[in-house]
Amino acid sequence: MQHKFSNLIFATGNVNKLVEVEAMLADHGMDKVFRMQTLQDIGCHEDIPETADSIVGNALMKAQYVLEHYGRPCFAEDTGLIVNALGGDPGIYSARYAGPQRNADDNMNLLLQNLKAFGDRTAYFETVIALVTPDETHCFTGQAHGTITFEKKGMDGFGYDPIFRPDGYDQTFAELKEEKNSISHRYQAMQAFMAFLKQSHPMIEKENEPK
Repeated sequence: MQHKFSNLIFATGNVNKLVEVEAMLADHGMDKVFRMQTLQDIGCHEDIPETADSIVGNALMKAQYVLEHYGRPCFAEDTGLIVNALGGDPGIYSARYAGPQRNADDNMNLLLQNLKAFGDRTAYFETVIALVTPDETHCFTGQAHGTITFEKKGMDGFGYDPIFRPDGYDQTFAELKEEKNSISHRYQAMQAFMAFLKQSHPMIEKENEPK
């Protein structure tokens, strides 16, 4: 099915995620085809429920909320950090692991404390992007595997980036700066999402043709 919408509503209130996604779209020239809009741009200022019991469920819930209440095709993402020794925690509670204040330092401190008794520090990030239109629903998944460090390192990034060292690297996501955007879980999910858009949107080829 070909999609004729030219606006992409991104259901997020997280400025850091918005910046990452906009950069990825621009890197692939897709900002010339789609105009990114935020929840604020469409007048959505309420807190969208995220009460599903899975990462994919939360992504779908956010995108479906925008379609149902604002009548707009929308994509949303949800990301969780899965730590193997902790039985998958913090998982869907990653953003509020240490409490409703959603403070990144509090979350990292609690995670490092809870991991002290374990030798296994392997973990992975998982991102699910859900695209919901009046006609169909699609989900795209990306993962980044690595290890939880013993201390915070790096000043860039956000969330758990200062304590997550991806496999194959000696630095954390917070130390890798721009390089993170080409190896992260969000990048993997966005790659699949953008491939779908390129394949299904009638304007992509025309916009990308040489002049």
